[in-house]
Amino acid sequence: MHGVKRTRQSAEAREAQRIKEAAKLTEYKSLEDNVMQRRNAKDWSKESFDHTTRLLKLNPELYTAWNYRRDICINGMFPNSTPLEINNLLGSELQLTLAALKQHPKVYWLWNHRRWCLQNTPNGPGDSYGPDPATDINGWKRSNWARELAVVEKMLDADARNFHAWNYRRYVVSSSPDPRSEISELDYTTKKIESNFSNFSAWHQRSKLLTALWEKGEKTDPSFKDQEFELIKQAMYTDPNDQSVWLYHRWLIGSGDSQTVLRREIAVMEELLEIEPDSKWCMDCLVHYKQLLKRHETDEAQIADLEKQRLETLTRLIEIDPQRKGRYMDLISSTNMQ
Repeated sequence: MHGVKRTRQSAEAREAQRIKEAAKLTEYKSLEDNVMQRRNAKDWSKESFDHTTRLLKLNPELYTAWNYRRDICINGMFPNSTPLEINNLLGSELQLTLAALKQHPKVYWLWNHRRWCLQNTPNGPGDSYGPDPATDINGWKRSNWARELAVVEKMLDADARNFHAWNYRRYVVSSSPDPRSEISELDYTTKKIESNFSNFSAWHQRSKLLTALWEKGEKTDPSFKDQEFELIKQAMYTDPNDQSVWLYHRWLIGSGDSQTVLRREIAVMEELLEIEPDSKWCMDCLVHYKQLLKRHETDEAQIADLEKQRLETLTRLIEIDPQRKGRYMDLISSTNMQ
């Protein structure tokens, strides 16, 4: 740390540290070997379950141990447990993985185990459907799903770009006994994007939600798309080097069926390029959109002018982005062949 004076360790202290770390490693390997032996022997005992707990607290990335732990639950613990005991056990599993996620928020196996816990939540506590959680057959599921949604949203507040959390949140929302509307989810992505435009996962989720809404005939008014383009414009001007914004813009433009929209967005980008002359994503999109615009042109002089502009932009891209020179040269070659 800055401002903290380093203390040189003596040879004796370094040796003591080495011995200590070697002992920890030996203990860990012994525990891992023991767990794997139990797994190979199909030992579904509570003792084996406790051994996996110790092992996974040391190494939460050991997916084989998570698989074995689930096998113990299914083959050894669930058959001898009441629905209430199973629900309580799964709640403990969620707590175990939550503690690990605080230190390892991007470990696949932790998120996978949480999903498995939800999928295995039993019916209860009641045996009929109704609004009272104490008698509702989906009472435990509603409680668990609501808690999971709160947990994952809290994690996204801490790291809004954690795609593991976004993927898990999509699962929780889509499988919840109390589904949320696409409109409410769209509002959630708006909140996340407006707090930080550089959020690929939020833009991606937004595209999936809008696709679903459009398929149902909702949010199809042209004024809504205009609002979307205005949101993207704000993001472009805030951080023109953020790839996620440009990818979403391309998705929204699609095949460029609207000549009016194409011309308007090209004008927006050319204005931005005057402010940010080295924005490669801006130039890359201009090359693509002017190619789309050519399809709407019938005047040969206009088409030739668009080609000239594309070639000039591609030449500039080669200068500022030499690592992708081959791609830009291919685009130039395809232009010359047309």
